[in-house]
Amino acid sequence: MSAVSIEGLTVRLDGRIVLEDVWLEVGERDFLGLIGPNGGGKSTLLKAILGLVKPTSGRVRVFGRDPVAARPLIGYLPQHSIFDQRFPVRVLDIVLMGRYPRVGILKRYRNEDIEAAKRALDAVGMLGLADREIGALSGGEQQRVFVARAIVSDPKLLLLDEPTAGVDITQQREFYDLLKDLNSRMAIIMVSHDLSAISAHVEKVACLNQRLYYHGSKELTEEDLVQAYGCPIVDIIAHGIPHRVLREHR
Repeated sequence: MSAVSIEGLTVRLDGRIVLEDVWLEVGERDFLGLIGPNGGGKSTLLKAILGLVKPTSGRVRVFGRDPVAARPLIGYLPQHSIFDQRFPVRVLDIVLMGRYPRVGILKRYRNEDIEAAKRALDAVGMLGLADREIGALSGGEQQRVFVARAIVSDPKLLLLDEPTAGVDITQQREFYDLLKDLNSRMAIIMVSHDLSAISAHVEKVACLNQRLYYHGSKELTEEDLVQAYGCPIVDIIAHGIPHRVLREHR
């Protein structure tokens, strides 16, 4: 069974077509990098998989279920985890928020919830900082905590929307090593503008610009990227992105 199966998905929001005739299959242990220009529909696609956006036409299935019914099987890290850095909330409490769907907002956490939160923190290498205030952590450490919150309910699918934004290069490498380890237990779909990271760390790539232009091996041709981004290839490979992203480049 596929982790995600999308057939002819079209989404129209505020009278505008955001996704058009998207077809996509994601396996149970796939690590898919989703790239494309701003406004190309990447975040909308993740929300459709979560059941937060309804198809205008087509169908989305997650582990064979309707996305809303499958939501307990999905961990989600949104593009911006907004919080007041001065608010005195512990790392452990942040991760426990991921157990809300199981316990309810007004109910007390059980021992099993606390143990699950500790296991999630251990999985991302942050158990030793469980009692630290979240605002005292570095950007990379905070992202690890938010990943722990996303996986605290043992999901089978992890959705990540620009997870390394604001994280320095050294911590990005550590973060991708973490994702590789998590991928042994769950499927991952990661939205990113970082083509060098996509090249080095993911197994498959989808290029999305309203339509899905490419899905498969992470080796992208110049034509694939030009078609998806709609701009000259020189703009895409600027800023030190390795040429190994492309099969052929002159």
